[in-house]
Amino acid sequence: MTFLPELRRDLRVLAAMARGQERSGSHAEKLEAFYGPQAADYDAFRARLLHGREELVRRIALPYAAQVAELGAGTGATAALFKRRMSRIWRFDLVDLCPSLLAQARARFAGSRNVRVLESDVLAYRPAAPLDAVYFSYSLTMIPDWKRALEHALSLLKPEGLVGIVDFIAPPGSLGRRFWTRWFGHDGVRLDRAHLEGLRARTEAVYFREGNAPLPYLPFVKVPYYVYVGRLPAGS
Repeated sequence: MTFLPELRRDLRVLAAMARGQERSGSHAEKLEAFYGPQAADYDAFRARLLHGREELVRRIALPYAAQVAELGAGTGATAALFKRRMSRIWRFDLVDLCPSLLAQARARFAGSRNVRVLESDVLAYRPAAPLDAVYFSYSLTMIPDWKRALEHALSLLKPEGLVGIVDFIAPPGSLGRRFWTRWFGHDGVRLDRAHLEGLRARTEAVYFREGNAPLPYLPFVKVPYYVYVGRLPAGS
């Protein structure tokens, strides 16, 4: 039966999430300690946890021979959703700090001539040329200095380039906000509605949707998330 291996896989991920992220060490060390033991099981579980990724990818319109980067790319699962459009991309950089997750990305894109998998801090990443699009897929909330990360991402774009975000978000109400902030904070995820406010202040909205989705094994508990695509103003 396939159910038992899947259950064991999920239990390994849930155990890592229950332990939470380390409180000491550098950001890179914390990420590796948390994700390293679950890297091989990461994608199968997150497919049921991280909603809106396909929606984000569909909304990122790209010209022919586009240059794209995903910041906090992890295993490259979101990049893989570009599918047939991948051949139209001139260069696709996947940037992350966690070696164990990047090993999965390298295996996924082995032999791809237009995909580069880069172990780097987001703030240290410099593409060879200005980008047509840059996006964060459930990674902006993982970056301690998210404001600098967002400003840096915008600085990498061509005029009128696109920035995309899909991520968890704290709901507007104070009770729900306290609950989800504590829940996600245990695993190093920092919910903040200021992420969305910062995006709206710096870009022209192309697409936005905020929603709630079920959690694995907790179908009656809805987790808040949002999808946003913005365009950098021509004069920026």
